[in-house]
Amino acid sequence: MSTLQDLNQVLSRKQDILENAAGVEKIKKSGKLTARERVVLLLDDGSFMEQALLLSDAGVVTGSGTVDGRPVYVVAQDFAVMDGAVGAKQAKKIVKVLELARKTGTPVVLMCDSNGARVGEGAAALEAYTDIFAHMARLSGVVPMITMVLGPCVGAAAMMAELSDLVIVAKEGALLCAGPQVISATMGKDVKKATELGGAKIAVENGVAHFACETEEEALATAKKLLGVLPANNLEDAPFSVEEDMNRALDGLSAGADGMDVINAMADAGSVIEAGKGYTGAATAFGKLAGRTVAFVYTGKGDICDKRMEKIARFVRFADCYNIPVVSLIDSTGFEIFKTADRQMNVVKAAAKLVYAYSEATTVKVCVVIGNAIGASYVAMGGSANSDATFAWPGACISPLTGEAAIAIWGKDDINNSKGDAVAARKELAAKYEAEVADGVNAAVEGLVDDVIDPADTRKMVIAALELMSSKRDSNPPKKHGNLPL
Repeated sequence: MSTLQDLNQVLSRKQDILENAAGVEKIKKSGKLTARERVVLLLDDGSFMEQALLLSDAGVVTGSGTVDGRPVYVVAQDFAVMDGAVGAKQAKKIVKVLELARKTGTPVVLMCDSNGARVGEGAAALEAYTDIFAHMARLSGVVPMITMVLGPCVGAAAMMAELSDLVIVAKEGALLCAGPQVISATMGKDVKKATELGGAKIAVENGVAHFACETEEEALATAKKLLGVLPANNLEDAPFSVEEDMNRALDGLSAGADGMDVINAMADAGSVIEAGKGYTGAATAFGKLAGRTVAFVYTGKGDICDKRMEKIARFVRFADCYNIPVVSLIDSTGFEIFKTADRQMNVVKAAAKLVYAYSEATTVKVCVVIGNAIGASYVAMGGSANSDATFAWPGACISPLTGEAAIAIWGKDDINNSKGDAVAARKELAAKYEAEVADGVNAAVEGLVDDVIDPADTRKMVIAALELMSSKRDSNPPKKHGNLPL
């Protein structure tokens, strides 16, 4: 019997791999957790089943387990083995997990901590990345993929994060297009650490990550929260939790209230998880309404820019992948006008993405106009073609233009004929336009919104709409895929 066939020898070899004293000591000195410690903290006690442990030089720990009793696959790059560098063996282990996730409809959590490709493998290392990314792209929309950046995630590796649905970056994590040395040479300044240019806060503020965490433990806890509100795959419903009173009134709200305040008041207590906080004035968040997972969207006050629209469009498409209802709150005065032509063109392109995302989405869509719904914001998010139910608060303004802009176009004669102050006349006419032409009541009379509701009843009305449409069945025409205006 050969050494590898002898059980005791195999167990001894496994133990040596698990201990890896030199590698673990290096990890501990850096203040980070080891790959297996991270996996154990994420999963339920005793549930981890590791795959291909004897493939010890792959630089990655893979396997499966449960989080709150629900199955999940895990991929944790092991910095203790060749700094987690990606090569053919690592790709083989990761791809197997992605394929199993596809076949079983099980979510995937990836933990990135790698200094890049195995240079010694040459082109084979690039092929390894290609194989991983191709499988991630095909898995997109089938099962949720959550990536945690817990160390370096540089160059091609950064695409592993961006191909995921949700990205969590811990304090020692870094997302960069190139390493510190390359960036130092290119920018002509000394960059000591990757976190200086691609750390957690920077990544979220620039829209390449959704959550910035102070510690690895916080990052792991965030991943567990997300798994707790997301469905396992595109054929299942999200977990249903204990219901709160669906008729709970929302006191103290009126037109112009901050959207996140409304979301926190409307949702079941403690259920809101805001994604991308700090990136643009728009807000996107998961939450529960009477126990059902929903995706909340808030345009943010004032003019809506290209970055806001792209953030919302991406979130809506993710929610639609898993049939999560979208609840949109509108309070926007229209497009933001920039001084440069390139930024103006970006706004036009982003608006097309936003309209496309809402139009293509077949999940349940409910909209509440809590302030202004001027121009594109209503067209994309609140119109009857893009919303199954649209409500407006008293004092809401729904119009192609703001009152002042509308008066400037068709109220010139009234302003010129005014005997008093022209500025005062313009303000008076604008207020009259908003009150008599562009208000929510007129929109309801014209059938453009379903009802003008008391803000206190918002939770009750939205939940009722979601319940009524819970059996909604809709699909897009048969096609390979649409041509999203990227």
